[in-house]
Amino acid sequence: MFKRLILDDYAAVCTTVAFIVVASIFSTAIWRALRMPRAKSDQMAGLPFESSSHRHDKRA
Repeated sequence: MFKRLILDDYAAVCTTVAFIVVASIFSTAIWRALRMPRAKSDQMAGLPFESSSHRHDKRA
């Protein structure tokens, strides 16, 4: 019973730390996207999602 109490507190701490890490990574990505210069944004907007010469799926 005492082990369960300790683990419950530990799980809450791990969950909080994980949330803070993910929120900080997401916030950093959003901040970088918003602060990106217009020329870099236009360059990245023109990049293809997938190259047609490197197809891995031969079915299509």
